[in-house]
Amino acid sequence: MIFDRLDERTLRFRPGVKWSSPAPDVLPASIADMDFPVAEPILASVRGYLDLGDLGYPDWTVGSPLRRAFAQRMNARYGWLPAEEHVREFTDVTHALRTMLELSTRPGDGVALHTPAFGPFPQMIAQLGRRLVPLPMTGTPAGWAFDADDFARRAAREKCRALVLVNPHNPTGRVFTRAELLALGEIAERHGLTVISDDLHADLTFAPHRHLPFASLDPALEARTVTIYGASKAYNVAGMRCAVAHVGPSALREKLAALPPGPNVNVLGMRATLAAWTEASDWLDTVVGYLDHNRRLIAGVLAERLPEIRYRMPEATYLAWLDCRALGWGDDPAGYFLERARVELYAGTKYNPGGDGFVRLNFGTATPVLRTILDRMTDAVAATRRLAS
Repeated sequence: MIFDRLDERTLRFRPGVKWSSPAPDVLPASIADMDFPVAEPILASVRGYLDLGDLGYPDWTVGSPLRRAFAQRMNARYGWLPAEEHVREFTDVTHALRTMLELSTRPGDGVALHTPAFGPFPQMIAQLGRRLVPLPMTGTPAGWAFDADDFARRAAREKCRALVLVNPHNPTGRVFTRAELLALGEIAERHGLTVISDDLHADLTFAPHRHLPFASLDPALEARTVTIYGASKAYNVAGMRCAVAHVGPSALREKLAALPPGPNVNVLGMRATLAAWTEASDWLDTVVGYLDHNRRLIAGVLAERLPEIRYRMPEATYLAWLDCRALGWGDDPAGYFLERARVELYAGTKYNPGGDGFVRLNFGTATPVLRTILDRMTDAVAATRRLAS
């Protein structure tokens, strides 16, 4: 496999934060960037635009070409044909989420979010003066799940005005089923919630699981849903700072139109995203197959050598959510792995509530590099066992 040619020495020359910030003897598996080279059609599109020599104001009188490309992609991949005139551009997911929360809720309102959750989201909710209403994800023999009835009670009690739906879910990797989404939809309808759906990892879903855009379930749900999407995770172009949102609620579109202009996406981010969505499907298929192999490798190694760590294979994403509580290393085992294994993992404490005792491992790297990471982790646990015996 071509990605197997990547090695640690080559990767350390990269200027991005994932590989440039750790100490030279530390293997990084925390920052949510993949190590795979960007698809050639994306690079060619950006190079071609630069060759034109025109980096002035783009001619986007009625929006960028991404609006139509998004609608066509949703139709082709997920069977949903959203209105392209309801699509808006944003610099990234957090920009879109912040804007939508500010427009759809008021200070003091409750905002529901499945937990554990990507750290900046709960922080944003608090910084905006809204109240986090956690929807706990719990481990079951069948995988990660949530209690819809509990959500209904919390929505009423906590005066929720919005649901932030991260699907596929970060960090557990769950892809919510139609039944689960319909249950959320019924509660949203009953309590008048705006649904802000972060679908950023949708294109990294492993068969037989299938991503379903929340807005695609029903026209009434589409009319209360903002769907945020981009190429940054699936195509490894987060630095291009480009995302889109389909804004279903007409009231939100009116409020958006009344805002002062900017910030806007740049033309290179637009070109990279457009090329990803229209020319790089073969690259994406190869990456998803490679990630599928890596997620299964983790399962095999942990079952054989580290049974103390509980791991439910993610149904999407390149992120492994590892339950390390049985190791007895406290709330922050990431610190132990950094010190004893020289492996940098994302601390589960940054995903609280619900992250104590967990770590997040990014397996979006070359399989030989992943094997080294797992070897270091198992060796560190083995050394700890010997000291304790």
